[in-house]
This record gives sequence, structure tokens and C-alpha cells, in this order.
Amino acid sequence: MNQPVTFFIDGQVIQGQPGQTILEAAQDARVYIPRLCYREGLSNFGACRVCTVLVNDKPVAACTTPITEGMMIENDTERVQNYRKDLIDMLFVEGNHFCMFCEKSGNCELQALAYRFRIPAPKYLFQFPQREIDASHPDIFIDRNRCILCGRCVRASKELDGKNVFQFVGRGTEKRIAVNADQLSDTDAVVTDQAMDACPVGAILKKHIGYTIPVGKRVYDHQPIGADIEDSAVASDT
Repeated sequence: MNQPVTFFIDGQVIQGQPGQTILEAAQDARVYIPRLCYREGLSNFGACRVCTVLVNDKPVAACTTPITEGMMIENDTERVQNYRKDLIDMLFVEGNHFCMFCEKSGNCELQALAYRFRIPAPKYLFQFPQREIDASHPDIFIDRNRCILCGRCVRASKELDGKNVFQFVGRGTEKRIAVNADQLSDTDAVVTDQAMDACPVGAILKKHIGYTIPVGKRVYDHQPIGADIEDSAVASDT
């Protein structure tokens, strides 16, 4: 039997299993590390960097970095939290996120992180990019203005649905999500695909169901993101 790996998060002794990442082992120990591109059941990607922690004073992505014996990790410190706030800020200004008009509001992980980090408004200048939407499909809508390039739809389509509906195209500021046809209606995507539930923001939406769950009864309306991982005492203090 493999021996557990003992390491430390903010001075707390944690034991994980060999091969686990920092994020996975922390989650098992009820320690919440913020994340956006990570989703349980998908391969780790390390795109958003919201899960950044410090290991021996160096920033690493917790979702892709394996635990090692004696590792010293900073997670809930002012310096690390400031890194994350800047990353969240940049995700907001690099897209067009209008939470008050978005039907994902209350279920959006990016919005929920802003609330958790007490970010009333981004400190950086908005970029106001011009991005395409695709409403061609009878049941699915793509709004690239809200896409944060987390790649969850790409991985879910390939790894869970056995399809290849979504891919990244372009480089740098031109990088975007594309589909494997001229438009979404020409693909083999269906509304029941797991890829359609993988998006953490409002970039991929199912038609005909908007606001069926009213504001006030949505996932993050009454408890902060991460409360399902933390123990009740920690969750009540956030």
C-alpha cells in the first residue's frame, strides 16, 4: 500500500495520496483552493491560474502540481490572495461580463469568486473586445464575450462526450473557442452533452430554460463558492 504524503498548507499538516495534485489533496482535507479551469472528472489544464499557490515561495498552479513529502504551501495568505484578485480582475476586463443582464448570474463561478474576494469592480481598464456569438443551434447558445478560455468545454466534449465539438483556435489576444464546423448547428452537439454543463460562466447556455430558477434560489445566492468543500465553521466565516 502506498504511504500517504505529508505536507503543509498555511502551517496545517495535510496528508494526501501519492499522485494527487495540491488542489485534489487540499480538497480532500476540506481546504478550499479557488479554481475556474479545474473541474472534477476532467483532465487538469492549468489555464486560469486562479488556483495559484506558493510552494517554497514560487507561484505554481495547484491543479497541475503534484504533492511531495514535506512541501510547504501558502494558500490563504495576503500575497496569494492578491495574486488571485488580480487574475480575477483581468478575466473580467478581458471579456464583456454584464452580470446584471446575464442569465448565469447566481450560478456563475467567476461572479461568485468576485463576491468571495470582495471585488466590487475591476481595477483594470475594460478592453471591450468584439467577439462573435453563435445562436444557430436550436437548443444551445454561444456567447464568446463571456468566454474565459478555461477549456472545460473542450475537454468535456472530448473526454466525456466522445466528440470534438469545441477547440481553441488562434493565438495570444486572438485565441478563442471555435466549433468543428462553420457554426454550432452544423456540429453533432446536443443539449444533453456534458460539455454544455461544463462552462463556469455564461459563454455556453442552454436555450428555453433561462431564469427557470429565479434569482435568490441559485447556487451562490446564499453561500459562497467553496463552502461545499470547507467545513461548516470555515464556511460560516467567509
